[in-house]
Amino acid sequence: MQMPRSFRNLAAPLLQIAAKAGATAVANSFDKRDPFAAQGEILSRLVARGRDTRFGKDHGFPELTGLPFPAMYQRFRQLVPIRTYADFWRDYFGAGFSEQGGQKRLSLTDVTWPGQIPFFCETSGTTAPTKFIPFSSEMFAANKRAALDLTACYLRGNRASRLLHGRLLYMAGNTSLSDMGTGVRSGDMSAITLRHAPWYLKPFTAPDPELSALPWEEKLETLAQLLVAGSDIRAISGVPPWILLLLKRCTEKSGKTLAETLPNLELIIHGGTSMKPYRKEFDELFGPASPQYLELLPSSEAFMAFQLPGEEHMRFTPYYGVFFEFVPFEELDERGVPKPDAAAIPLEEVRAGVRYAVILSTCAGLWRYHIGDTIRFVSLDPLMIEFTGRDKFLDRFEEKVTQGEVEEAIAGVNGIGGVDVREFVVGPEIAERRHLWVLALRGESPLDDAQLAEELDRRLQSMNADYATFRNQGRIKAPLVVTTGEDAIYRWSKEVRGKLGGQSKIPHIDPTVDGEMIASLVYFAGRG
Repeated sequence: MQMPRSFRNLAAPLLQIAAKAGATAVANSFDKRDPFAAQGEILSRLVARGRDTRFGKDHGFPELTGLPFPAMYQRFRQLVPIRTYADFWRDYFGAGFSEQGGQKRLSLTDVTWPGQIPFFCETSGTTAPTKFIPFSSEMFAANKRAALDLTACYLRGNRASRLLHGRLLYMAGNTSLSDMGTGVRSGDMSAITLRHAPWYLKPFTAPDPELSALPWEEKLETLAQLLVAGSDIRAISGVPPWILLLLKRCTEKSGKTLAETLPNLELIIHGGTSMKPYRKEFDELFGPASPQYLELLPSSEAFMAFQLPGEEHMRFTPYYGVFFEFVPFEELDERGVPKPDAAAIPLEEVRAGVRYAVILSTCAGLWRYHIGDTIRFVSLDPLMIEFTGRDKFLDRFEEKVTQGEVEEAIAGVNGIGGVDVREFVVGPEIAERRHLWVLALRGESPLDDAQLAEELDRRLQSMNADYATFRNQGRIKAPLVVTTGEDAIYRWSKEVRGKLGGQSKIPHIDPTVDGEMIASLVYFAGRG
């Protein structure tokens, strides 16, 4: 049930006073943390918590408990191989799963984490079946601490902020939860977060769970109406393309500029995919009266980074129940996966400018888990990162072009006057040994398909030495661009993939082995 407005009107000023009084102290405490000491403490806690689980006994955790960090980490690395989700499912999770009459059941008790796992985050994979990521009460507490630190840092950097005089609009995915038996629930991470948020935060978030559970198109329409009707929304959080769709719908309904329609909006919190390809359209919608933007790197498995006001990149945040390791990007195989015994390194050994695959050990029972994200440290003091890709990269011809480079190329093309790429997908055309790009354009482009292909080719060559070499050697042919209407990719995602809106993301890089996804999109667009 949504709290009465009178309660919000009373509580918000009181919370504002308390928040401004405490935000600086919390943010200053965040600044003083030692990330390397924190990582050593976290690994020690994780191993101690996991020692009596089946996983801990299988991997010698009792002998690790109490060792100093260098010795513990050395043995930990030797005893525990790097695993993918498929490995965990085969070795540990799958035995707790059953399905009868369409009812899925999953129970993990003392398997990889002590006690029963109360929640599973269902992730929307692109080609694999749904993943069930364990989400413990400890992980819930760690994520709440991350949200508190982020908010405190924002308020410290914006003394005049009126963020807490209104509400945060959370563009969640499906907020319904499934009963997995014996009190266990599963669903989108946003569903778990919203439905089990502390009571005192509920007056300051929107929409309520019932609205969030609506079908995507109906929810988008209702959210737009909520905003246009003069709501007290001060911030919007979500994935960039879905925030854009909502903002455009607001302007269509109001017939006014966004600055006029949403005068109280001061912050957009975004994550899940890079903002770069979409920033031009955001700027056009808002004009000079633009809100602030803060980027996050969250996931169902771990909270990894957030941006501080005034800083260009995200701060790496190794404080929230997760021990991090890193494998150099060059050591990934053709599927983008490290070997079980790959030479991973701890945080204290990373170098600036190097791309790394991220390996996680978490307070929800994932141990040396290859999440599929790649990052680059752009600074070591303070620790600052940029997100360089998720799950897959263009690698079918051994070129290893990252998702970050692909999105940077699109952002560059969008900087050309008159070019407005609304959405895109790129994948391999194996038989022709080239990349196939589908670009959803808004309006008429001053460049034809061939010229757009030349621009993308040139920009990728300037960013990726391997790609440039392969192009010059003729090992990869010039790319082919197919343009289509601005909503075609969204319609394809809904009608073919069955995924649209919320926390679902358009896969900018085709993850299929033979380019089936990009071929499907081209066919849908009427060109195949």
